[in-house]
Amino acid sequence: MPKLIPATERLIRARKLIQQARALPAPQTGLGKSDFSYIAQVKDLFRQARDMVKFIPQTAGVSAEMKAEVKKVYEEAEQADREILY
Repeated sequence: MPKLIPATERLIRARKLIQQARALPAPQTGLGKSDFSYIAQVKDLFRQARDMVKFIPQTAGVSAEMKAEVKKVYEEAEQADREILY
């Protein structure tokens, strides 16, 4: 059975995934930021970040601060998505 990851660690990992997406270099040749492979990699990192924190708000005993942090992660992912891809 997989090891349970605490909510705080999930938040840290989700933010690292968003940073990885920001750090991913856009291809210099071909279509650049419109390259399908690049878009797929970036969107996959955002999906992983969202999936990492998706169930934290439904978990019993989670504080309001933790739920607010999850909301911030979702907002960070959306903002980074707009900055990188659009």
